[in-house]
Amino acid sequence: MATKRIVIGPVTRVEGHLRVEAVVEDNKIIDAISAGTVFRGIEIILKGRDPRDAWAFVQRICGVCTHTHALASIRCVEDALKIEIPKNANIIRNIMAAAQDVHDHTNHFYLLHALDWVDVISALKADPVQTSSIAASISDWPLNSANYFKDIQTKVKNFVESGQLGIFANGYWGHPAYRLPPEVNLLGVAHYIEALNWQKEIVKIHAVFGGKNPHPNYVVGGVPVSINLNDYNVINMERLNLVKSKIDEAKTFVDQVLIPDILAIAGFYKNDLWGGGLSNYMSYGDFPMTSINEPDSFLIPRGIVLDRDLTQVHDIDLQDPKQIQEFVSHAWYRQDDKEAGLHPWEGKTEPQYDGPKPPYDKLDETKGYSWSKAPRWQGKPMEVGPLARIVVAYAKGNKEIKELVDTSLRKLNLPVEALFSTLGRTLARALETQYRTKVLVRLYDDLIANIKAGDTSTFNKEKWDPENWPSEAQGVGFCEAPRGALGHWIKIKDGKIDNYQTVVPTTWNASPRDANQQHGAYEASMIDTPLANPEQPLEVLRTIHSFDPCIACATHLLDPQGKELAVVKTKK
Repeated sequence: MATKRIVIGPVTRVEGHLRVEAVVEDNKIIDAISAGTVFRGIEIILKGRDPRDAWAFVQRICGVCTHTHALASIRCVEDALKIEIPKNANIIRNIMAAAQDVHDHTNHFYLLHALDWVDVISALKADPVQTSSIAASISDWPLNSANYFKDIQTKVKNFVESGQLGIFANGYWGHPAYRLPPEVNLLGVAHYIEALNWQKEIVKIHAVFGGKNPHPNYVVGGVPVSINLNDYNVINMERLNLVKSKIDEAKTFVDQVLIPDILAIAGFYKNDLWGGGLSNYMSYGDFPMTSINEPDSFLIPRGIVLDRDLTQVHDIDLQDPKQIQEFVSHAWYRQDDKEAGLHPWEGKTEPQYDGPKPPYDKLDETKGYSWSKAPRWQGKPMEVGPLARIVVAYAKGNKEIKELVDTSLRKLNLPVEALFSTLGRTLARALETQYRTKVLVRLYDDLIANIKAGDTSTFNKEKWDPENWPSEAQGVGFCEAPRGALGHWIKIKDGKIDNYQTVVPTTWNASPRDANQQHGAYEASMIDTPLANPEQPLEVLRTIHSFDPCIACATHLLDPQGKELAVVKTKK
């Protein structure tokens, strides 16, 4: 049977520049590659700097998950210097993390992923009265009148008739892999527009505690805000009431819009259970209720599930040089032994591009083909992210997660094995979002209770002075970013950063092959996917978007005087 190769590059509706290629035989994918096509290099910039400043630099790794990189960074410095943080600081960090998840996950579905399931043009054929009836039957959300949906339909029609589709341009509208009736498509389009307006509100939580969003402020040793309920210029009751109102708004939107939409859409796609990919799932765990050094207190459990075996969860040690390693045999990096795996404390970021000239017309998967390294746990590729966290929590018997998963799957008449698919990955992200809104309510109540008990401390200045540091130290900081397990490893020497390595969630998921020819999560998820029309690979986009890829979008280096040294851009 003849085979052909399809190329999507760059993949749009992702953060950064991603290219995927699929080898298709008889309208089914038999092999795939994933290539990150822009070099980042933040680790190089950090060497020689004050470790207390690292968080501000690593935030610029991403323009979306800025909070998570800062959090992992300050945690790795605190781990190296053995700094404990006050209880209020821990709670506030957790609130900011949960708010980030809710904002990111909801935005991802509606603005980056929904159009893989929702046919915008089909919505023009919908009967707004029927859409209103459907909306009222699945949710109490107040914006559900026939006139409202008619207005939305008219707006979209005006876009189409003007020839200026804008955000709805270049879709595979009318593709046979779309399965929703016009009325449900109209519902999805309406909520897409509503999500645009909603998302600007929840980020105010970051503005309260971090001064701004994106790139909120952080500090090693706590959080950069003071609490005084009677002072206008710090965190007072008015600011805390604002946070509470944004939590309540987010919970309402998730409960009454996101979850009903996901379940309604999933009901039409529940027979399309491909895209599962790898069988190994990893979560570092997060949301410490006591200390980051006490995993048993984490609201997001830590662990690894291998071969989809939900009866056993394996432990993780991020300091063990034999557990977390990065490989570069198929990546564009210099290393003495290209087939050796390096633990991040010993890791190197030395670019050595030897691939084709951009725009990468002839990638060769037998050689280096990506700027992404290939992280492995004990030599095994891992999927990280919402599905991995849900799987680990489910396997560990987390009651709240199990109830959310089991209830949703019962409504869809699907077994738990359905989670291991593109649809399952999308469902897992939505259920995790719902769980995060519950976590936000709990964390806010904990913060208020602690303040009422008389504790207003937010910063620990002990060991802030480098004179109190050891001559050499090393640490690891981690968190569960929206897209998955994020780790930062640091080595400090004579008060300066000697080595700094980050292993980000998309590095795990988007990794190229390793020396043993094991695929990364993106690549594995594409294999065995049937394509209704290989010329319009909607199914590939649907699966890749289900991971919410976040590839570094540019390399921009400055010398200490601020002079621009190099800019790397993709060819337009």
